[in-house]
Amino acid sequence: MSITAIEFEKVTKSFARHGGQMLIREKLAHMLSGRAKERFIALNNVSFRLKQGEGLGVLGSNGAGKSTLLNLAAGIARPDSGSVRINGRVAPLLDLGSGFHPELTGGENIYINASLIGLTRRRTRELYDEIIDFADIGEFINEPLRTYSTGMVMRLAFSVAINMDPEIILIDEILGVGDIAFQQKSFDRIRRFRTAGHTVLCVSHSAAMIEELCTEAIWLDHGQLIMAGPIREVAAAYHGRSVISNV
Repeated sequence: MSITAIEFEKVTKSFARHGGQMLIREKLAHMLSGRAKERFIALNNVSFRLKQGEGLGVLGSNGAGKSTLLNLAAGIARPDSGSVRINGRVAPLLDLGSGFHPELTGGENIYINASLIGLTRRRTRELYDEIIDFADIGEFINEPLRTYSTGMVMRLAFSVAINMDPEIILIDEILGVGDIAFQQKSFDRIRRFRTAGHTVLCVSHSAAMIEELCTEAIWLDHGQLIMAGPIREVAAAYHGRSVISNV
């Protein structure tokens, strides 16, 4: 019997609209009126199930709800209603470098970031050399993070996340980090995880990448689940709709 890795059941998530620029007196009047802020529905009653060892691609245009879905799966956000169930250690390759401190060295940041994503200090020591080798930033590992380029920070953050013994990988357009050689190395590592039977939930504008990593897909449009099924069928329907809408 296959074990479920990720399950969304009737998940709805909304955010308050800010309403643009308002004068102070307008903000006060709005607050004193007692009117609730208008809310933007990012996901509306979305349900799907991803079994362990499967790959699921999420298709949709900008504003479809893709990033919101990944943030919910990563535990960064909580649904307004419905439930999100995760079974396994998650490596969220989303906002890389967000847990790093600029005044600490790269090596010190490895330990801090690893602890934030659930690794013990002992396990981090065991993985330390592998993380450094994969990041390939040389002697900068002993320098403060403020001396790094943006690309170097992203490479180090990616290396920590991908080497943390994950069972589930969440991908959101992260393969733009570093140079072409590092991008290829990153993709090869993720592909190895996938072929080894790990679970992948992937958002990307690259149809080739999604089709190589995933067997199933869902199509989101303005927070609604439009279609779910085999990746090629969903991708064909999505791209066909996109071509028609752009004519």
